Amino acid sequence: MCKPDKREEIVKAAMELIAENGFHGAPMALIAEKAGVGAGTIYRYFENKDVLIWELYHDLDERFKSYLMADYPEGRPVRECFFYIGRMMIKYLKNNPLDFKYSEQFHNSPYGVEFRRNKIFNFSGKYDFCRDIYEKGREQQVIKDVPMPIFFDLAFAPFIWALRDHLLGFVDLDDELSNILVSSCWDSVKM
Repeated sequence: MCKPDKREEIVKAAMELIAENGFHGAPMALIAEKAGVGAGTIYRYFENKDVLIWELYHDLDERFKSYLMADYPEGRPVRECFFYIGRMMIKYLKNNPLDFKYSEQFHNSPYGVEFRRNKIFNFSGKYDFCRDIYEKGREQQVIKDVPMPIFFDLAFAPFIWALRDHLLGFVDLDDELSNILVSSCWDSVKM
């Protein structure tokens, strides 16, 4: 029987290796070595590497959403919700650079294409705060009438670029600059 913490060691090792080296640069044998387990042990927890990749992202996405939704200003004006989400996204990803780096690998891969397609077309039918802000904003005519992908590109993609530059040391994304960024993104989507 495996120790209960082995799964967590595998998850941690996989996140670190994939975040730094990409999916192809993190073979299962290397993940096992970094986690301090035998290669076969990984398969007790994850059927294959695809399952591992998806589960890592699912766990990350759940942590991220829980953080964002903890004090979400439900029922408040769209602008207030947008500013809250923007500030919290930046804060979370600055404080969790490994999650950010893994997410970057994921979203810039075929896995990310599938995830984005499901998100844009809401195939899951689950609540999504980005979609909620977009739909309420269009309905209330406070957000430009553009397709959902364009809204997302204008509203949230600049956060990702700025966070990438922050982690690379090109810019210090402090609170003042974060507020300017969120405000600029709002200006790009508001009516």
